[in-house]
Amino acid sequence: MSAEPRINDRIRVPEVRLVGPSGEQVGIVPLAKALELAQEYDLDLVEVAATARPPVCKLMDYGKFKYESAMKAREARKNQAHTVIKEMKLRPKIDPHDYDTKKGHVVRFLKQGDKVKITIMFRGREQSRPELGFRLLQRLASDVEDLGFIESNPKQDGRNMIMVLGPHKKKTEAMAEAREAQAARKAERQGTTDAPSEGETAEAPAAAAEAPAETPSES
Repeated sequence: MSAEPRINDRIRVPEVRLVGPSGEQVGIVPLAKALELAQEYDLDLVEVAATARPPVCKLMDYGKFKYESAMKAREARKNQAHTVIKEMKLRPKIDPHDYDTKKGHVVRFLKQGDKVKITIMFRGREQSRPELGFRLLQRLASDVEDLGFIESNPKQDGRNMIMVLGPHKKKTEAMAEAREAQAARKAERQGTTDAPSEGETAEAPAAAAEAPAETPSES
């Protein structure tokens, strides 16, 4: 079945509850009268509530209505934020420098509004020391607690231990902040470009020096 509403002569009921172009309630009128009013206003009669008794119809420019609805849906899809899960893998005995690097990536992902799946990989004898991975995950969660929270507690999965961090800010908020920051940086760069360089001063118009009037010599 088509999702398109019935309009004009496709409406097949004896009477309708009519709504005017500005949303005013006209009341229950015969279908023929509603179609006559639609022609007078040069608008369409659109069935907006087919299951009502009688059906509710509104006078509107249906072509314009469809166009505006399509534009709103397009804008909504454009601004829609898709949930993304990033993954970061660590070893239980990770080097401090590597830890800082990995933590930096986690911070960046959380700032972007993405979830982060942290995986601790155990090898060999490390599998008998799961507490090492648990402490490392707890440390990481504590280091980034201002940006994210533990969405899924650490749990053993074969040779790995997994924890999921969720961002405090929604993806849409993070995207909006990123756009604002980008615009601010752009404006700052333009301001720096337009400003006079150091030591450069605006030239003041030079005052015309008046030459002294020549006095005729006495003979």
